[in-house]
Amino acid sequence: MGIFPPCDLSEMMEKLLGTVCGKIKDEPIVELKKIKGTVVLMKKNVLDVTDFGSSILDRFHELFGKGVSLQLVSSVNGDPANENKGKLGKEAFLENWISKITSLNAKDEASFDVVFNWDESHGIPGAFIIRNHHHSQFYLKSLTLEDFPSHEGPIHFDCNSWVYPTHRYKYERVFFTNKTYLFDDTPEPLRFYRNQELKNLRGEESSGGMLKEWDRVYDYAYYNDLGSPEKGKDYARPSLGGNSDYPYPRRAKTGRKPNKKDPNSETRLFLLSLSIYVPRDEKFNQVKFSDFIGYAIKSIGQVFVPEIKAVFDKTINEFDTFQDVLNLYEGGVRLPEGQTLDKIRAHVPWELLKELIRSDGERFLKFPTPDVIKEDKTAWRTDEEFGREMLAGVNPVIIRRLQEFPPTSKLDPQQYGDQDSTIRREHLEKNMNGLSVDEAMEKNKLFILDHHDALMTYLRRINTTTTKTYASRTILLLQENGTLKPLAIELSLPHEQGDERGAVSRVFTPCDDEGVENSIWQLAKAYVAVNDSGYHQLISHWLNTHAVIEPFIIATNRQLSIVHPIHKLLKPHFRDTIHINALARQILINAGGVLERTVFPGKYAMEMSSAVYKNWNFTEQALPEDLIKRGIAIPDSSEPHGLKLVIEDYPFAVDGLEIWYAIESWVKEYCCFYYPTDDVIKGDIELKKWWKEVRDEGHGDLKDKQWWPKMETQSELIQTCTIIIWVASALHAAVNFGQYPYAGYLPNRPTVSRRFMPEAGSAEYAELEADPDLAFLKTITAQFQTLLGVSLIEILSRHSTDEVYLGQRDTVGWTTDDRPLAAFERFSAALVEIETRITERNDDVALRNRAGPVKVPYTLLYPSTSDTSRVGGLTGKGIPNSVSI
Repeated sequence: MGIFPPCDLSEMMEKLLGTVCGKIKDEPIVELKKIKGTVVLMKKNVLDVTDFGSSILDRFHELFGKGVSLQLVSSVNGDPANENKGKLGKEAFLENWISKITSLNAKDEASFDVVFNWDESHGIPGAFIIRNHHHSQFYLKSLTLEDFPSHEGPIHFDCNSWVYPTHRYKYERVFFTNKTYLFDDTPEPLRFYRNQELKNLRGEESSGGMLKEWDRVYDYAYYNDLGSPEKGKDYARPSLGGNSDYPYPRRAKTGRKPNKKDPNSETRLFLLSLSIYVPRDEKFNQVKFSDFIGYAIKSIGQVFVPEIKAVFDKTINEFDTFQDVLNLYEGGVRLPEGQTLDKIRAHVPWELLKELIRSDGERFLKFPTPDVIKEDKTAWRTDEEFGREMLAGVNPVIIRRLQEFPPTSKLDPQQYGDQDSTIRREHLEKNMNGLSVDEAMEKNKLFILDHHDALMTYLRRINTTTTKTYASRTILLLQENGTLKPLAIELSLPHEQGDERGAVSRVFTPCDDEGVENSIWQLAKAYVAVNDSGYHQLISHWLNTHAVIEPFIIATNRQLSIVHPIHKLLKPHFRDTIHINALARQILINAGGVLERTVFPGKYAMEMSSAVYKNWNFTEQALPEDLIKRGIAIPDSSEPHGLKLVIEDYPFAVDGLEIWYAIESWVKEYCCFYYPTDDVIKGDIELKKWWKEVRDEGHGDLKDKQWWPKMETQSELIQTCTIIIWVASALHAAVNFGQYPYAGYLPNRPTVSRRFMPEAGSAEYAELEADPDLAFLKTITAQFQTLLGVSLIEILSRHSTDEVYLGQRDTVGWTTDDRPLAAFERFSAALVEIETRITERNDDVALRNRAGPVKVPYTLLYPSTSDTSRVGGLTGKGIPNSVSI
């Protein structure tokens, strides 16, 4: 074949020209090894519809040689002429792009062959550079190199990132192999790329201004984008974070301009815009986003269309009977016909019309029957169920053991006067089965659901709106059968003559008669449920899971390389959180948003959550610490984990502790592998920067608190990572996915009260005597708010069809280290065993709190690790890895 070894035409021409021109004369001829690779990606789709325009342009670029190129980077040999960065191989191009036809299904992946010509003296590659010369972006899933010389098995690169055209970046897009390195262990030829990637994600070379979809910048901002001050004072909201009056966790930066009316506020996008900036890799994938939008159009999209609201205003006022409420699930609310429907369609993006024009016959605004009324339409009204839901409902994280009587307030008496409880022994002991208060407290049998202090400071302002509600305290007795029996409810208002005069309180007790006193007791429970619903949504759910986790996500991406072991440990637990939080700021927690319309604090909702955040403590988010603080658990060395529950049949705590210790065991094995001694932790510069940024920036308003771990020991690292994973996975699952099963039927979990308890002799009292159901329905959430609220929680309670549950990973070989992989397998197996034990407990009729009078088994902490069906929906069970909805 002549003087040249076998090679392709381009190589022959290069060598021929070099010989003629003298450029390679006397240089040794390097034998290049052909390395076959497979690239898996998804081309750009717009929801479920392929972007044909971009696809045509991409084919045009391919015809003229501007395709997608990849270049391997050596992890062994640096290039002295290039700052000792890893030596680069020749560029290789994806093959057969034009002939690959992407399906209309957004889930479909495409595999492309690529052949690298690699100088074996460069050693094993540790990274690759990719350049996209096409017109449109694509989602790069992975690159796999087969049969690499001197390497046992394939070399795998998990990428999972959107790659935009090269002109969108000021830097090279680099991806690393699945190997895991602490910084000091990183091969020298890869260190530049490791550091540069973190600089890119921090936006150190960003030009500033409003961030664009192809920007990959993670940075911090205050919650200053909730209000619309240009619309008037009713839409102005304080900036949360950055000051002692309104402390708050930080959110991801968008870079939008300051509001002209209030420079301290950020401008907002128009209401229905879903293009709010988050780093592109943090956005829902195409399948989930399609699911989310479809559900939103079905459930709440119509609320923002003025024509629909006008229809509701004209035709819907109050629920007159409980049957009217049940009709939401049994009959549904029909869409208007004719011109109004045409106007609705005009407001909806064309690709979403399929959800309005259903082919399955489902009626718009017909809701699935919530679990709480599936078996029995009235069991939710029983006192036993009222108490049980504090242990196994959607907000099982507030109840605590009563350790002083009467209950006292922690509010400043100089400012708020006497706020201590007016509940006395005589209110309680008549229903305590012969026990005295002192005896019951000594035996750990009295408990309290306390929504007094958190609400009282805002109550005067809240009650100037259409809301009319109380601060509340509820005392319950733990009975011999393990159930909780409510003994008394205290409802309190600020004194009419000023806060400093203290609270004005009334105490209500159970009544077995069917007369007006029983109706008053039912109303008292409803006011408690209103308080608990609001506190649940704002604090237990939004603040204590969604908001507090976001700073950890930002700091992890800014300070821990993707090859860092802690980044790899935590990454699955951060999926979709920044995006769902951004959508929440856009349409849920903003001024006039869904939350303000449906939950009783209204315009003061987020401000109130800021007040609660002042007392947030990271270390107390650990489940054992939380249970001890609430007096629900006591240290006991004879128990398996050194902890004894004072309520043995407490489904959230029982299941939760099993989950907690499984997570902790997994995290301990993992961390001890990469950090065998405390000195390794102290010497990890990336870990130091990460933890400092979490404290000083992400949770900067609380940076001086003494409870922050110092991050110098194995135990501190294990505790920190366990808390983060617990909050993002199990805690969020416990307070989120039970929303529709329990609160989808609003009379069980009303979110608003519209009038005070009727006074004897009033028209409302007469109505309560004559028609107690109507009076009850007139007091709680109105019909339009009910439709809106139920629509929202139906969306929030659904598992997506691409859910990844605790104990599952997107990819099998996410690290190349065998011991962590084996430890993860043990973790998954432990969770499957927990599933079995949860099922057994739910089948045990002696454990009355597992299902209760409503016959809803407690499955909110059922891991679903064994579920690989990818079905999703309103299952009422399953712990996703992250705060993803």
